[in-house]
Amino acid sequence: MSIFEEIEQDPANKKFTQHGLKPIYNAPTNARIVIIGQAPGLRVQNTGIMWNDASGDRLREWLGIDKDVFYNSGMIGVIPMDFYYPGKSKSGDLPPRKGIADKWHPRLLNKMADVKLIILVGSYSQKYYLNLRSSDKITDVIKNYQNYLPNYFPIVHPSPRNNIWLKKNKWFEKEVVPNLKKIVTKILSE
Repeated sequence: MSIFEEIEQDPANKKFTQHGLKPIYNAPTNARIVIIGQAPGLRVQNTGIMWNDASGDRLREWLGIDKDVFYNSGMIGVIPMDFYYPGKSKSGDLPPRKGIADKWHPRLLNKMADVKLIILVGSYSQKYYLNLRSSDKITDVIKNYQNYLPNYFPIVHPSPRNNIWLKKNKWFEKEVVPNLKKIVTKILSE
């Protein structure tokens, strides 16, 4: 049985599979870069295509890659903290379910032996992978991204909801994004 089938058959995912929903992730064995975000949004869950929205367009722009490289090269893996859309809350989407990353991420990452960089998109993946304290501010983590290289590169979520953050923190697109593009280009050209 494949990992994909195991995820589908996991009792924790029963309410999703009963509705015909598929887990959303991509773990090609030759991936060089893995993007770990929070969970698929509703549009992504309904289309089955990862980062198939305005956030994805901005993410690809920040990475300096086009849709063909993102979706078809086999060089980019995408593993969210939850494989299914978790639902709506009062102020956006619900957080990813706990325990999903613990159970599945090690197995999926193990399949991708050539990964050179994991891009942590948003606070859920950053708190999980960087073992942050509750007092750590995500803005500070992103500003000090060099502290987590060469393994991890933390970035703000590219959602249009973060436009205010981006306006307040102009250094991100002036300093961090160019360095992210440079690193991504280097890894993909090796």
